[in-house]
Amino acid sequence: DSAEQSVQAAINAAANLLPTDLPAPPVYSKVNPADAPILTLGITSKTLPMTQVQNLADTRVAQKISQVTGVGLVTLSGGQRPAVRVQANPKALAANGLNLEDVRVALGAANVNQAKGSFDGPQRAFTIDANDQLRSAAEYARVIVAYRNGAPVYLSDVADVIEDAENVRLAAWMNETPAIIVNIQRQPGANVIEVVDRVKALLPTLQASLPASIDIVLLTDRTTTIRASVRDVRTTLFLSILLVLGVVLLFMRRAVATIAAAVTVPLMAYLKTGDHCLMPDSAYGPARNVCNG
Repeated sequence: DSAEQSVQAAINAAANLLPTDLPAPPVYSKVNPADAPILTLGITSKTLPMTQVQNLADTRVAQKISQVTGVGLVTLSGGQRPAVRVQANPKALAANGLNLEDVRVALGAANVNQAKGSFDGPQRAFTIDANDQLRSAAEYARVIVAYRNGAPVYLSDVADVIEDAENVRLAAWMNETPAIIVNIQRQPGANVIEVVDRVKALLPTLQASLPASIDIVLLTDRTTTIRASVRDVRTTLFLSILLVLGVVLLFMRRAVATIAAAVTVPLMAYLKTGDHCLMPDSAYGPARNVCNG
């Protein structure tokens, strides 16, 4: 937690040195990069394009899972972030006396979200605000690049404007089905089984909030082997206790000694393996069993 505050302070201090046109501000995650994901989900759809699936997974699924207690980082794999691709036509640009820089400047000027002016009165002042952000290929196609002979030259006249993925060379599959892969990592020191149980309890709510054509499938669960190991340990301890009690009863043939062993052995097992003996990761070192020194 102290390191988290230092990282946030460093980000705030460097804010003035960063470019103003960053797509998103810097973020940090409380996670050990060496840890494997505790859960992996696959999000697919038979009708919607993967760009829309990626958008829903990013804005709904990942945001909700990130708020679960113990979750340190949620990452999406598949690279199908929605984008508008402008493919300029060099011949059309040359015919209108334009170049790629003219297109870039026109797009930058048409996609600005800022105040347009203000009204100042004797008692009140009003700011004229309008959101010029372009959200679809049709809106980009209507952008005016320049005027020629008194007539506007639209972007669609000199370029092909299509809705596509931000990076067409990235993709992910779930078996043979295109999918968006969601990897979930826990925070250091968090109980992996409890975190997985919380995420699984949230999945029905997430599925209900998405369109019916989108499916969320559990691909991998790291706690499968952990739960099996815990069951094996419990079974081994139970059999060990039975064997100890059987040996005491067989050789001592006294009820008092058997009852004493029945109380002492489980208590010692609890003191040696109980969660109260485990000190989690801290600034003083890794997790350790304080009962065993």
